[in-house]
Amino acid sequence: MMSHSSTDTEVSASKAVDLLYHSWITGLVLSLITRKNAKIAEEFVFRLFRKQHLERFLPGLKKLGLDAEPHAQAAAKYHYFSNQLGGVKVEYFAESSTKAWVRYPPPRWIWEGTAICGIPSEVNRAMLRGWHAHNGVSLDNPRLGFVCTKTTAEGQPGLEGYYQEFPHPLSPEERLQYKPEESCPRIEPGSMPELDALAWPEARQAKAAVNYSMEYIRNALPILVALLGPEEALLIGRICGRQIGMHCYDQVAELTQVQRIHADDFIAMLAKVFSASGDKVEIFQENGVSCLARTKWRLFPDADTVLEAIWLAPFEGLLAVHDRFLTLSMDRGKFKVTASQG
Repeated sequence: MMSHSSTDTEVSASKAVDLLYHSWITGLVLSLITRKNAKIAEEFVFRLFRKQHLERFLPGLKKLGLDAEPHAQAAAKYHYFSNQLGGVKVEYFAESSTKAWVRYPPPRWIWEGTAICGIPSEVNRAMLRGWHAHNGVSLDNPRLGFVCTKTTAEGQPGLEGYYQEFPHPLSPEERLQYKPEESCPRIEPGSMPELDALAWPEARQAKAAVNYSMEYIRNALPILVALLGPEEALLIGRICGRQIGMHCYDQVAELTQVQRIHADDFIAMLAKVFSASGDKVEIFQENGVSCLARTKWRLFPDADTVLEAIWLAPFEGLLAVHDRFLTLSMDRGKFKVTASQG
């Protein structure tokens, strides 16, 4: 039986992983906007959310017990429950069996904090094209579409819209529509469905939030390489990753209960973060230096050297704040922190 304190520690470490990968997704989009252009960022977001949709939507409907519900309600409820488990603020309202609203109040999970000010409308809308517009296709229902009525990226009070079964089959262009003149009805908190507290205790919800963020990164980094090519993806991905690691350090250190003192403390931080990610790790000594061996890598079990190098960047960023005179090296699953040369 797991003790209460060890459960709390694992939940905190899971929150650190969620923070790191969640922030990195937002950072990658902003980096593409500023270092490339909005068109490339738009394509990146579209590919990412379409891949997420194809992998998660239909299996998720079954897992949440929604696969037998009317399609409009099932689609909206899927977004409500799955995003809630991922730590996203979301609301749901069924107007009828053929029309159901889903609303994401600010702050938006993916554009958290001041990031919302740097997201062009077309980049934000690429998310809806990638996922929401494809639900009807995945459900084999050509009459199901999504109508977006508000977006936070355009200064409106939340992202909102409704799934609707129309009386006629929709063309590809009609699967996503915009009607800003409409508004979601007021949704009372007590009227929305709730997760089963026994089935979804805090520890399981924390794990779900980690999986949510990790799946985005698992799909995002290969898309980045495919979109930009290995050399440019390595450059932009690593700069962004280091920036995210540096700016997340204080929170990650607090959540993992690691002091900012020795190299050994940083190895302990990595062990907690990797373990919370589902990896198998072991700390050992080599010539008086603490090292970490990872025998199972859940995120990228078959990664090439480019993906490995990009993925390592946030952890290099964490170390740059922990002690900027130390260097993190990785060789075939072994991690070592040593004094910088020169």
